[in-house]
Amino acid sequence: MSTISKDSLKTSLLQLECHFTWNLEKEDVGLEALEETILDHIKFVKECKITDYNILCYVCHLKNSNEEGLRNLQKAEEAIQEHHPGEIARRSLVTWGNYAWIYYHMQRYEEAQTYASKVENSCKKLSSTAHGKIQLPEVYAEQGWALLRFGKNYFERAKDCFENALKSEPNNPDFNAGYAIAMFRLDNFADWNNTGTWLCLEALKRAVELNPNDTTLLALLALQLQRIKRGHEGERYIEEGMQKTPDFPVFLRYAASFYRKRGEVDKAMKILKRALSLTPNSVIVHHQLGLCYKFKILDLKKARYPPQEEVDNLLELAIFHLKTVIDKKPVFFSAYCDLGNIYALGKRYEEAEEIFQEVLQRNDVFCDVKQEIYFNYANFQQFDMKSESKAIKYYIEGLKMENDSYKRKKCSEALEKLLKQKIRNGLGQATDFGTYGLVHKLNGKKQEAIECYEKATALDPNNEEYLNALAELQLSISS
Repeated sequence: MSTISKDSLKTSLLQLECHFTWNLEKEDVGLEALEETILDHIKFVKECKITDYNILCYVCHLKNSNEEGLRNLQKAEEAIQEHHPGEIARRSLVTWGNYAWIYYHMQRYEEAQTYASKVENSCKKLSSTAHGKIQLPEVYAEQGWALLRFGKNYFERAKDCFENALKSEPNNPDFNAGYAIAMFRLDNFADWNNTGTWLCLEALKRAVELNPNDTTLLALLALQLQRIKRGHEGERYIEEGMQKTPDFPVFLRYAASFYRKRGEVDKAMKILKRALSLTPNSVIVHHQLGLCYKFKILDLKKARYPPQEEVDNLLELAIFHLKTVIDKKPVFFSAYCDLGNIYALGKRYEEAEEIFQEVLQRNDVFCDVKQEIYFNYANFQQFDMKSESKAIKYYIEGLKMENDSYKRKKCSEALEKLLKQKIRNGLGQATDFGTYGLVHKLNGKKQEAIECYEKATALDPNNEEYLNALAELQLSISS
């Protein structure tokens, strides 16, 4: 194929709606963990195979296994023929788009062109839109499911995709399920207002109504009720799910989460061990088990004379599960904090420092997760290493990030408590008042910041940093 026609082929491929054009970045996921999650899903959920095989093809491509990618597309085609024999073209648009891209990357340009043409011709028959761009609800939904798989950075876009799909088919069970799951994930990660939480609850209720046998949705509804302090209502959905799908790992994970959050750690662990026997490579199950062991350690340490051998045994188990998480999914950043905290619990401070440094030096961490890391590391410095200066430094790092998250609030509260204590005990120096001024300034409290900087300059009259900050604040108030 000549360079010109190869370039024109690439142009037409970029018009296709498929995984290769949806900006799904491999840096945002652990490919091994994602692949295992999808394979588990194929094993336990019979209805979603088209979606699963399509995304598995893309994951294979990201792992430089294009031949394996092709085999998954063939399986997607078989699933389309089995489940939608009367709508082959309509249901195959994403699969054919993926075929075109896989062949393009394999330098099999004629086959790539064949599939690009199939999409274009089908789109012309299905719609007046040319160039492979078509606004079918099934395509929006498939994009939504793919976005959900790629993590928190994609949840807002996933919600938008399912919203678009629902415009055409408001009563479609699959689209309602995807929309409710996207809302739940957003409510879990974002600091939404109360309205978002209630909208999420309504979306889950609607999805459960349309998908009465989907126990994943039952579990999410239970967790959402628990989130708004109505866990007693939620438990009946967990019990119903247990009756319907006692061996479905996704449901079991959520059920375990429900009981762990309610403080029933032993019950949660029993469920998680069942889930682990079904899906031994599940990152989420390993992570949850690590957290359960941590809770058990904390509980034992409340005793006047904690049984050291039992504590050590639980520490090793927690470390094993959390290390497994990081090995399988190196971008599961909060697991680094969990592991660091476990090492600190066992007074293994060098290992804790090492794991915290490893994640602090990563430059591919989302803003709110970075704040969580700063907060945890500052806590470690304050309470385990007894270094107030380092603690203050890292609380401030978290506070400097403008993302208005729960962890930013925790950094602010920890700093204020620490500084107030020092000042109240008569140990307050210019640096403490200066730092307190910075905290107020970063929180937008200008008058309080001015008062702190005035006290700092009174103790250290020639400090340019305090004088400049004070002048800047006074100017901003007067202007």
